[in-house]
This record gives sequence, C-alpha cells and structure tokens, in this order.
Amino acid sequence: MKHYIMIAVGTLALTLTTANAASAEWAYSSTPTPNAFVQTSNSTLELQCDRIRFVPAGYEDSQDIVAKQGISIRFMENGTTEAGSFQAGRENADLQIVDNYPVEVAFKNAEDYSFVLEQLAANASVNLSMFDQDVTYGIFDLKGSGSAIKKLRAACGGSASTSTSTQYEAPEGVVYCGGGGIKRQIEYVILDTPDGEWDALLPVNGEVTRAMTAYSFFGNTEAPQGFVVALLGEDRSEALVFSDGGDDWLEYGDYRYDKCN
Repeated sequence: MKHYIMIAVGTLALTLTTANAASAEWAYSSTPTPNAFVQTSNSTLELQCDRIRFVPAGYEDSQDIVAKQGISIRFMENGTTEAGSFQAGRENADLQIVDNYPVEVAFKNAEDYSFVLEQLAANASVNLSMFDQDVTYGIFDLKGSGSAIKKLRAACGGSASTSTSTQYEAPEGVVYCGGGGIKRQIEYVILDTPDGEWDALLPVNGEVTRAMTAYSFFGNTEAPQGFVVALLGEDRSEALVFSDGGDDWLEYGDYRYDKCN
C-alpha cells in the first residue's frame, strides 16, 4: 500500500503538460449506483463504493493508462503544493476501460481506497497523471468533495469506509429495514464497555462499523419529536434513531428505515 503524505512543502512541476484545475463543484447521486462526481466540459471523475471512474479528455489517454497499468493520484493543497499521493497499479488495483471510454480503477484493498477518499475530501484539487512521468491526464477542483464523499460513504454502508482491524459479530437487536431506492438492513447496539470513544456498533447489511453516540446532536436547536440518539460512525456515516407513539424508525443517509422485527 503506497500512501505518501508530504511533510515538506514541494512544488509539482508538470514538465510536459500543464493544466488548470477544473472548476466545477462536486455532487452526489444515488442512481444508478451511489456515486460522487465532478464533471467538466471534457472530462469526468466519478467515485463509487469501491472504485474510481475517470473519463479523460481524449480516448488515447484511457488507452495509455490501461496499457501502462498505472496512474498517479496526486492530492494538491493548492495549485502547486502536493500534500500526498497514491500510485494505483497492478499490485493494488485493477485498471480497465469500461463502457468504451472511462478508465475504471477498482481498488483491491479497502484501506487504500479509504486513504484516497480522505485525501480527496481534505485537499483543494487532485491531479491524475502518469505514474512514471510528470504528465497530467486531468486536474479537478475538489470544492464540495467533502460533502459528496460523506454522502457516498453513508450510502455505501461501509464499503467505502475506513476499515478497522478489530472484527465484531453483528449484534442481534432491533432491526430496521427499508430505504426506498437503496435497500438496507440496519441494526445498532449500545456497548456496555466502550472501545475508546466508540460506544456503539452499527451493522449495515451485516457489515459492522464502530460508532459513538450523541444525545445532543441538534445542539441548541430543539430535537425532532421522537429523537432518541444519533450514531456517528467511524466511517463518517450518521444514523438518527427515533421512537414515537409505538412507531420506531431510523434515518440513515437520505432514507428512512422502519423497525421490522
């Protein structure tokens, strides 16, 4: 896993190709599959639950990336300062052309993809370039990426999240089902013995994420009727638990899930 965080400030010199960051703002879409994306007049960068799809300006760039089986993902604090990078290649990702044009980078390790998502959410722009030369395929502004990636992680139910080395069995408690466009089965349990700051578990479709409870989630604003507790997942997901007049439900992502057991 080649994760690089630059401690000293460095200047990225694009010796063969120079490009400005595309200024379009990031957005989130739940259809046809959950994705966060930014689109310009001639290129697109899309994040899915476990992979990236990149449409460069020219088809020859897609061919070049797949032929070399590598792409460098450089995270920029500003237009010239590189904060870190990830080298996607044969050892950690599968690269192929899909749907006749986009390059798909499917990550083999969830921790690698989590690192990429965290850096995309934290920095100002991303430079997708040749892994062996300072030649740019595309530069994208990351304005709004943090919010879009947060929604993506919530929608993916843990598959686009920071993994934990500790394995837990899914608790057998109240189960919530539903979700409209995205079907999920969700449980939660408050731990008798917290694991550090994590005092709850939040299984989504059987994948367990540690969470912390928040009983004053709405701050000075009056909580909605029936609000019980907010569960703030280690993967940055949020689940709000409600119980009112015999009606029990949970709000997760953009959907409501009703008690089903």
